[in-house]
Amino acid sequence: MHITVAGKQVETGEALQTHVREHLAIISHKYFDHAHDAHVTFSKSRAFFVCDINLKAGRGLLMRGEGEGVDAHRAFDVAAEHLAKRLRRYRRRVNEHHRSMAPGREATPEEAPLPATQYILAAEEGEEEPAANGADHGGVIVAENPAHIERLSVGEAVMRMDLAHAPVLMFRNKGSGALNVVYRRPDGNVGWIDAAGA
Repeated sequence: MHITVAGKQVETGEALQTHVREHLAIISHKYFDHAHDAHVTFSKSRAFFVCDINLKAGRGLLMRGEGEGVDAHRAFDVAAEHLAKRLRRYRRRVNEHHRSMAPGREATPEEAPLPATQYILAAEEGEEEPAANGADHGGVIVAENPAHIERLSVGEAVMRMDLAHAPVLMFRNKGSGALNVVYRRPDGNVGWIDAAGA
């Protein structure tokens, strides 16, 4: 697994980098055989250090952990525990899902993820956000990344969204095959948009 440790106006010495690499290796090997890479960023907020961990654990599976502490080591430990808790929850749900599936059953072509492209658009001056349609907004595409739209149940989609600490997730509904979206509402609840119900 490739681990990147960076600091935003925070010094990341060799001892801190070694601590991060050793602990993330232990956590990832405990739950995954194939974690790809992790980005750990340290910054300062008021009198506290803040640590943000982004772990890519597999195709389409991004996880995030955050922590605050009086020093960088403590902030990392809090973020790593936050990440480990998410990984435990994910592993438990995956195991329950596999137990519920018939043995020897293979995925059908309808269950395969849809290829997609994720774009990041620059907001034009004077706009808070770019227009929804990239072709019509007139702005600049900042990044273009390959993505997959997975076939999931609503519960699995919410779990993936929470694990990635993402505000929104698009997926194909296992029941209907239609494109669906789950998102985190400002009140903390989860919203669900089902295109099949339209």
